Amino acid sequence: MADRAGQVIRRGWPLLFAGGLHALAFAPGPLPVWLLPLIQVLALALLAGAVWRASGPRAAAVRGWWFGAGTFAVGFYWIFISLHVYGEMAVWLAGLAVVLLAAALAVLPALGMALARRLAGPGSGGLGFVAAFAGGWAGTEWVRGWIFTGFPWLNAGYAHVDGPLSGYAPVLGVHGVALAAAVVAGAFALAACGRGPARVRAGAAGLIVLALGAGLSVARWGIEPAGRPISLRLVQGNVEQSNKFDPNLILDTLQRHLAMSTQPSGVAGFSPDLVVLPETAIPLFQDQLPAPLWQQWIDAAGAQGTALATGIALHTPGPDGGSRYTNSVIGFTGDADPNDLVNGRVPYRYDKAHLVPFGEFVPTGFRWFVNAMVMPMGDFDRGAKRQQPFAIAGQHIAFNICYEDVFGEELLPALRPGPNGEPGATLLANVSNLGWFGDSWALPQHLRIARMRSLELGRPSIRATNTGVTGVIDSRGRVQAVLPTHAAGVLDTVVQGTTGWTPYARWGNAAALTLIAMCLAGAGLRSRVRFR
Repeated sequence: MADRAGQVIRRGWPLLFAGGLHALAFAPGPLPVWLLPLIQVLALALLAGAVWRASGPRAAAVRGWWFGAGTFAVGFYWIFISLHVYGEMAVWLAGLAVVLLAAALAVLPALGMALARRLAGPGSGGLGFVAAFAGGWAGTEWVRGWIFTGFPWLNAGYAHVDGPLSGYAPVLGVHGVALAAAVVAGAFALAACGRGPARVRAGAAGLIVLALGAGLSVARWGIEPAGRPISLRLVQGNVEQSNKFDPNLILDTLQRHLAMSTQPSGVAGFSPDLVVLPETAIPLFQDQLPAPLWQQWIDAAGAQGTALATGIALHTPGPDGGSRYTNSVIGFTGDADPNDLVNGRVPYRYDKAHLVPFGEFVPTGFRWFVNAMVMPMGDFDRGAKRQQPFAIAGQHIAFNICYEDVFGEELLPALRPGPNGEPGATLLANVSNLGWFGDSWALPQHLRIARMRSLELGRPSIRATNTGVTGVIDSRGRVQAVLPTHAAGVLDTVVQGTTGWTPYARWGNAAALTLIAMCLAGAGLRSRVRFR
């Protein structure tokens, strides 16, 4: 038994290494931006070659598990920072939690590779294997974004926001980009390892997919400017996470954000239509802030003739006579009544709908785990799936909070007209606090996720964060301006909203899922015909 376990480990470590290499493709830093798409395809091709050589589904599953474990352990290392450094969890328990999370998530690529090997059949060396591999990989990526409320961070598609495969994003979304990347990886692996004409066909298929993606990247999909550009101030307070909820420092935090919201602009003649502050920039429930303090914020908005939007936790009466607690964004202007703000009656409001397990709600049976951390404001109610965008200066701004923008399809309702014909969103806005993860890869990884959302939906995105990355992304996913991370500052900018519908905005994930199903069904049918 020990001999067999040793063999499994010896055979698995190269794929564990390949998975770790794969994790480097999701944010620049260790590697330059231009290299990220290539590294992602190369690492995935190593997995494809290993699965192609596997003796059967069980061996393919083991190889998929090692690769997934390497990807998630390296790519999610920053979870340790939130659990231990800021959550004050014991070192051994925080480290074990990251390892167990990686091991659990790796079960999905293991299942995908087992399915690919079974559908392609033993000895398969043609495009049937490429289809099976791509469908198995992309299919389990989609499952990871759905099961147990979903955790689609590090989806393979995010490695390609700067590469030729980004052209698939407005058509098929991130899952379609992941499918295309898996096709290219499988095809190139087969071209390198296969025999005879199959090698040529596989190589040609990979090049065709790349060329088609590059061609699609120049399409505009009917996206047009909407209204006049809006002037924005994005505030990055850079409040140290260990200080953010300290009762002795909360007043200092409030005064810092208030001063940054009203400081003179470095841009001559600049006057913001909207000032946006990060998630929980006010680290209290709104009814814990007395009316005179609210009046200071109202006066600040009135003095500039602007609207002000900030992240805050809300405590409001529920429909059943109880109380609702939500992680929210509220907006108000200089004519607001401070008593209305104390009572949660605001002209603009967004309540977070997709909550973070363990951080914002407690999954059944895991209260003990949450109790092992110091986690303020950790059990919220969910907001509605569609909430009306903020109508400010002729633009319609759809807010989302923190990792909600990882779920592209969940942003689609905000783009559509409301039940009474209210206009859909012309601009996306994300407020986040990634201070939980220190100076880690989580920050640039999240920026690339936001860029994918703009590519998919044809809408510019603005981001106001506590420690970074605060910035502006245009409707084609290109970064227009950012603030340095882990530094306090404001970004005064002008953004042009857009209207129109990309194919992904119309179809959501349906088209990508159809193609994934076709790949799997086609590979299975081809294998069955070959067997007969």
